Amino acid sequence: MSDMSQNRPLSPHLQVYRFIPTMAMSIIHRITGGALYFGTLLLAAWLIAAASGEDAFNRVNAIYGSWFGLIVLFGYTWALVHHMLGGLRHFMWDLGYGFGKQFTTKLAMALPVASVLVTVVLWLIVLAV
Repeated sequence: MSDMSQNRPLSPHLQVYRFIPTMAMSIIHRITGGALYFGTLLLAAWLIAAASGEDAFNRVNAIYGSWFGLIVLFGYTWALVHHMLGGLRHFMWDLGYGFGKQFTTKLAMALPVASVLVTVVLWLIVLAV
């Protein structure tokens, strides 16, 4: 019995893995997915306030329009965009494309840049209107 246990492979440990961009994007994709649950509560609160009357709606708009509220909404927008782009990356993989090591690394490095750019462009469009 001891001979069998010596031949079994050891479970990999975090010290064995090298932190790579695709690993970081996988972790961030999970974190943004979790953050979207809380951000959706903000959307629900805004809709409930709108249905509750003008006073409640104005209170929620005042909170969301404050500097802190705008930062939270910007973060929610970024999480939504980042998670969506990560989901598109996973959809591409589900279709059988983009499995090359260099391509996945480049895509993982481009994802945060693209998500920030798309978020900033969305906010500039909304603020311009």
